[in-house]
Amino acid sequence: MTTVGATLGALAVMSVGLAPSAAADDVQSQQWYLDAMNAQGLWKVSTGKGISVAVVDTGVNPDTSSLKGQVLPGVDVTRAAGDETDDYLSHGTSMAELIAGTGKGGGLKGVAPGAKIIPIRTALTGIDKKTEKQGDTLVKAIRTAADSDAKIISMSLSGDFPVDGELEAVQYAQSKGKLLIAGVGNGADKGENYIGYPAKDPGVVGVSAINENGEVAKFSESGAYVDLASPGVDVPVWCDNKFKSYCPQRGGTSQATAITSGAAALIWSVHPKWTANQVLRVMIDTAGRDWPKNTPSRYLGYGTIRPAQVLLKGKGDPGAADIDPVSNKKTPGLTTGTAASPSASASTSSQAPNSTSGGQTSAAASTSDSSGNTTLWIALGAAAVVVVLGGGAFAVARSRRGV
Repeated sequence: MTTVGATLGALAVMSVGLAPSAAADDVQSQQWYLDAMNAQGLWKVSTGKGISVAVVDTGVNPDTSSLKGQVLPGVDVTRAAGDETDDYLSHGTSMAELIAGTGKGGGLKGVAPGAKIIPIRTALTGIDKKTEKQGDTLVKAIRTAADSDAKIISMSLSGDFPVDGELEAVQYAQSKGKLLIAGVGNGADKGENYIGYPAKDPGVVGVSAINENGEVAKFSESGAYVDLASPGVDVPVWCDNKFKSYCPQRGGTSQATAITSGAAALIWSVHPKWTANQVLRVMIDTAGRDWPKNTPSRYLGYGTIRPAQVLLKGKGDPGAADIDPVSNKKTPGLTTGTAASPSASASTSSQAPNSTSGGQTSAAASTSDSSGNTTLWIALGAAAVVVVLGGGAFAVARSRRGV
């Protein structure tokens, strides 16, 4: 386990009994959630243009076919060999593609293909002995992301305990107007149902995972710090850092985090004057659920993300710019005085991709238990599906690791 100031353990991103994808050009057919979210309709309104997402992860390879031209200069906070473009596990590159991949060359298509990625390479596992001795670099990574031009900080990682200065770093990022999103963890099916940090930090949106049927993934951890749910089962990623093939049927709240970050980029692009509080508020307002909003589910939080409700239906009230939509308290240090603007209809913006295509606190303790007998709507016009505790298989080491 990760302790305050401790060195980092190994990161494992594994699926059981699965072979690599036969061909990269087939990977987009495996991205089932794009149809469920009505991505083609969304992209007629917004592609995420003008929004940058800081990916705090293992680095991002800017030379994959799907990420060429999508990656801005970033920062490596590890002091290990290489820089932020040297992805030592392929995890960060996979997350970046799920957020902003163009899909060129048969690669993964991002939810927000018009957005840009700012890679912040951190130590999810020891890159070398020198890095192991440094302990957790997450605090520096969050602060670095906060000082960047990114509006969204996407963190597909989790640890059992916070490190020194982590909460202060999150608060600093909030004061800079950033929307922080992180996975809640993947240990539920292993008897390790403990929501990790930074998702558990006040000021970070904790994301759980659902499958194609709207079922809560059995690996997805549950508790009072789940804020939103997002597709995270059978979502393909790069098999390894050789970047030769994708592996299908992978699952994790890592993928759910990246997809949520992409959805937030779509919304923010259409409403550039909104604050992070307002973007999160409309995501909460329009989330798919059939329980009271003021009693968030331990499994799905305020519900499943539905950007189509915002972008195609004009739903969701952005509310006050400086008030946290979960705690209903003023965001400390937030300097923006931007006023709320009305929610837009589908006709307000057009950012269709070209032909080559290419702060808030965690939820308060819930009194509802949505492990079953609950329905929600995944996408605009989709049929209702039953939410049950189930999903795919995913194994990770307990430490600061990708989720």
